[in-house]
Amino acid sequence: MPRHLLNITDLSMEEIDELMDQADDIMKTPEKYQDCMRHKKLATLFFEPSTRTRLSFEAAMMELGGNVLGFSEASSSSATKGESVCDTVRTVACYADIIAMRHPKEGAPMAAASVCPVPIINAGDGGHNHPTQTLTDLLTIRKEKGRLNQLVVGLCGDLQFGRTVHSLMSAMCRYKSIRFVLISPKELSVPEYLRENLQRDKVSFTEVERLEDVIGTLDILYMTRVQRERFFNEADYVRLKDSYILDTEKMAMARKDLCVMHPLPRVNEISRSVDSDPRACYFKQMLYGKFIREALLMKLLEVKA
Repeated sequence: MPRHLLNITDLSMEEIDELMDQADDIMKTPEKYQDCMRHKKLATLFFEPSTRTRLSFEAAMMELGGNVLGFSEASSSSATKGESVCDTVRTVACYADIIAMRHPKEGAPMAAASVCPVPIINAGDGGHNHPTQTLTDLLTIRKEKGRLNQLVVGLCGDLQFGRTVHSLMSAMCRYKSIRFVLISPKELSVPEYLRENLQRDKVSFTEVERLEDVIGTLDILYMTRVQRERFFNEADYVRLKDSYILDTEKMAMARKDLCVMHPLPRVNEISRSVDSDPRACYFKQMLYGKFIREALLMKLLEVKA
């Protein structure tokens, strides 16, 4: 049976450490890995738009010497003719060794994995999970802070629908002495099941509405955009979309070693003036994402350098 990655908790902490170590080695000695995926094919099935995730997967496979096929929007697939996700992946599995899939419906990758004879990687399913973004985030934190324990992590913006936030919280709950500061309007606060998980696991957290009140206490500030595509009511989106804007004035209140992250794309939530601040790590984050996805592809296909 193939091994799939649907949720970050599908990986043990030891496996995550091994993936990050492998990503570090790929960064240091890329030439050692340039042919290890020769004759392997990755299919990227993106039923929902993507820039960073899809292209980083494709770049990762190419840099390992493999090939890529797939589609970048549902309208260019037989989904427009009514084909089911399960039929799509069973067909694509005839042509590819591994599949990275994004879908707007929660649980779609799980349904696909139940019938697919090759590994499926969940590249984002609605507002649910985004495990490879979480691997990217963990690698970024480890590279920039030197540790994954004893951190105060601020999560700011859309915590209700933000799948990257949901995955990151699930992952970081397993590390020692983590404290979350959840910064959002009441309408966009974390789902109740996540709050219950934090309480069950005895993970410290506070919920606030003003970024200015807590930014000086944070080791990590993880900004998110308010996602227009998750709203049913345009008026609600317009009212909430600019709830938080990180600018140089707010950065002046932060610690000298703050690490600012964002899964991107951004809209207005981080001012361009912050980009030149050495604490802005979101474009480094995107680069780290390519290397961790290389390590993941190798792991799921059981390929050695």
